Amino acid sequence: MTRKLLLAQGIFYLLTGIWPLLHIESFVLVTGPKTDIWLVKMVGLLSTAVALSILSQLAQKQRPLLLCISTAISFFAIDLYYTISGTISKIYLADAAVELIFIIIALFASGRKLKA
Repeated sequence: MTRKLLLAQGIFYLLTGIWPLLHIESFVLVTGPKTDIWLVKMVGLLSTAVALSILSQLAQKQRPLLLCISTAISFFAIDLYYTISGTISKIYLADAAVELIFIIIALFASGRKLKA
């Protein structure tokens, strides 16, 4: 189960990371207007870097749970705070929900690993 979670999280971060890099117009259409496109693209690059790290560690039969949990918490916190404050579109609550699922499953998996 942990391996499937990490694979899903890696693919999710890769797809959401490269999307604004490949087609900023559709990204903005779905997520709302942006004032700093360079910042959107920088977050896309960072998300892609995290994805590649997760996926490469999986390929080497490692479990990058700390990276997965800390990244998901970061995205969740930003999504929730700035959506509630009205700074970003409510579509980001969907991302927050996905991140929360990643957090819960990863914490559960890491707890099981520690007890084993």
